[in-house]
Amino acid sequence: MAFFWKNLSTPLLALAPMHEVTDTVFRRIIASIQKPDVMMTEFVSVDGLCHASSCEKIKKYYLTYDANERPLVAQLWGKEPALFEQAARMVVQLGFDGVDVNMGCPDKRIVSFGGGAALIKNLSLAKEIIEATKKGADTLPVSVKTRIGFDSVEESDAWILGLIDAQPSALTVHGRTKKELSKKPVHWDIIGRYAKEAIKKEIVYLGNGDVFSRADAIEKIEKYNLSGIMIGRGALGNPWIFSGKTPSLEEKLLTAKKHALLFEQTFSGTKPFSHIMKHLHAYIAGFRGAKALREQVMKAKNANEVSKYIQNFLHDSR
Repeated sequence: MAFFWKNLSTPLLALAPMHEVTDTVFRRIIASIQKPDVMMTEFVSVDGLCHASSCEKIKKYYLTYDANERPLVAQLWGKEPALFEQAARMVVQLGFDGVDVNMGCPDKRIVSFGGGAALIKNLSLAKEIIEATKKGADTLPVSVKTRIGFDSVEESDAWILGLIDAQPSALTVHGRTKKELSKKPVHWDIIGRYAKEAIKKEIVYLGNGDVFSRADAIEKIEKYNLSGIMIGRGALGNPWIFSGKTPSLEEKLLTAKKHALLFEQTFSGTKPFSHIMKHLHAYIAGFRGAKALREQVMKAKNANEVSKYIQNFLHDSR
């Protein structure tokens, strides 16, 4: 799978990395319906991965995967080039298909540490990190996910063109600044501004931000001349998004039930069952009776209870 990005046909769709969302269970649920061209793990701290006391726990917690999820990219975050190099070597050993560097996370703790979106303010360090990651990744492709700026959209020229100059295999740009978080409309015109330059340098160039359907993704790819779209929140509660299918209510609820069971089987003793709740909350919405069912399910302590509540609802709905 070396440098698989170059072998993907366009337009392409990818699953974005989301903390406590895009774990192996969710990725397998998506793959069982319609696998996107690329999927990413939750982001992983290079500091934690490279520390002897936390390494094995982090691998089990964040870096478990199934062959059906390929091509699968491990996303890393941090601020020390040497640790990125070391962590990238570990990603190679774990059998992933690529390494992605998080240069866009707006979380206050991540930014105050100097990682994620904080790197937008330090292009020279960002380039050092990319080079170190490439060195550690050896034959695996190194990609970057970022935002158009930190405080202002006026930062985009220097920042995005600087990243293009560093020549990652792929570059995903979220069309908001760190300051804007998810509160402002996505600046798709700014994302599209750099497509020609990136693709000219043989960089796979993806846009990201508030895409909630396959049709919208394809439309934006064509309109802004992108290689593809990376979908994040639009997939939560909607693993059908990459297929373009609209599931029936029964299919939606049975998938929620399957998701809870698979989560429990996969992460028993590793992750608390409560971590599945954001998924279940997203599945159980937008239909008559959803509120009452959701209130029941949110109190569930295990997959059997989730299954019971859902089966009772489906029985009573018939």
